[in-house]
Amino acid sequence: MLERIRCKIAARVHRLLPARAACRFARHQDGAAAVEFALVAVPFLALLFAILETALVFFAGQTLEAAASDSGRLIMTGQAQTAGYTQDDFKTQVCNRLAGGLFNCSSGVYVDVKTYANFSAVNTAPPIVNGTFDPTKVAYDAGTQGSIVVVTLYYQWPIYVSLLGNNLSNLNGGSRLLMATSVFRNEPY
Repeated sequence: MLERIRCKIAARVHRLLPARAACRFARHQDGAAAVEFALVAVPFLALLFAILETALVFFAGQTLEAAASDSGRLIMTGQAQTAGYTQDDFKTQVCNRLAGGLFNCSSGVYVDVKTYANFSAVNTAPPIVNGTFDPTKVAYDAGTQGSIVVVTLYYQWPIYVSLLGNNLSNLNGGSRLLMATSVFRNEPY
């Protein structure tokens, strides 16, 4: 009887050897799908969120472009000048044309309206100093009849998903400066 117990213990110890345990572990397929999904899920979700954020940034840029074009017509046709719009009044008109909830219009949208003598003198460089947006460089001059006017809207869009070195942001702090510009000559009014 003692011999029989020794044989059973020896058989069990032999089964627990590391090589045998590794072979047994490799043969079992339980949970393999969960492990494979865990390996693939993180890069997949990161890529999915990066795609969604990129699409949202482009949508916001297009919305800003539409607002710049639409509100620029107020200056081009002389409605803003005859109504005596200030920079804040014009910004209110811009905010009325932006999609609700997408932008923080009261403190995030900056309006820059400048006049030029000719089209070759137009400067559309963004007011970025050392990777930071400088709102002190925006002005408001709607001009008169026949003036060449550049309407530029700025918005600092926060970037949340940084994939491959944060290529979507162009400002310090992980934000992207969205710019929308409309250039035209004022009509006679």
